[in-house]
Amino acid sequence: MNRLTLLMFTIIAPSMAGLGVIIALVTGNDTLTPILIAAALGFVAGFPVSYFVSKKIADL
Repeated sequence: MNRLTLLMFTIIAPSMAGLGVIIALVTGNDTLTPILIAAALGFVAGFPVSYFVSKKIADL
């Protein structure tokens, strides 16, 4: 990973984790386990998203 990817990851991963938590809460999953799973999935999904975003920025 390059610096831009890591920088984008610090912004994108918490945003996606928060989005996952919001989706879990809106769908009625209000216990700890589904919320943690949604946050973890959002955090892990931040890796490829930040890579592709930084790649697009670097191509400009």
